[in-house]
Amino acid sequence: MAILEVKEVSLLVNSTGILNGLTMEFWEGYVHAVVGPNGAGKSTLANVIMGLPDYRHHSGDILFEGKSIKHLNVDERARLGITLGWQEPARFEGLKVSQFILASARDKNKDEVDRVLELVGLEPVRYRNRAVDKTLSGGERKRIELASILAMKPRLVMLDEPDSGVDIEAIERIFEAIAHLKKEGTTVLLITHSPRVLEKADHAFLICSGMLVDKGETGKILEYFSGKCLPCPHKNVPDLNSGAKAGGTNA
Repeated sequence: MAILEVKEVSLLVNSTGILNGLTMEFWEGYVHAVVGPNGAGKSTLANVIMGLPDYRHHSGDILFEGKSIKHLNVDERARLGITLGWQEPARFEGLKVSQFILASARDKNKDEVDRVLELVGLEPVRYRNRAVDKTLSGGERKRIELASILAMKPRLVMLDEPDSGVDIEAIERIFEAIAHLKKEGTTVLLITHSPRVLEKADHAFLICSGMLVDKGETGKILEYFSGKCLPCPHKNVPDLNSGAKAGGTNA
């Protein structure tokens, strides 16, 4: 069953088509990936789904659990259980890690802070009272943001480039957290151009120039992306006659 449906969504920015008639279904409880080269429209799609203010003027529709959310603002979508993890996590000068996590946590207690910090591989005694500021590394901030998402217990989470700017230890912890989200029944949407992130998905969509090129089993999409998209000399000018067709396969 699809928890999220994107139906013929197009978005123009300064008369340029960023998304071009995208139609996708995201099945509940699965880890999905949206993969494509830089500039393909992946992050824009996540922002549209989240309902961020600059991304509300799209055509088409977005359904969550069968109901249109096109006219809901970002706060209303968040209350439905939709959340977005940024490629570059925000800094909050003066705010402690525990306060940051509890701000949106479903269970607002110290034990919950410790539980989610441990899930992302951060020692609670070392991190719960630290400030969410520039003293934290990129990997630490990514994991703290993911800890806050775990505490939310969302229905649908989108993670934009989860491996961006992090070391090997951090990315392994992030992968473990993604597996935990799936185990808890959360639908996960990974926005990526990384083969190692794509491998963690159950199902994938390949987009280029804001268009759906193909969709289906992760191994098939990984082979096409690695063999044709990564070495492609004309980024974001999809060759729809080279083995994949616009709109994808029925998978």
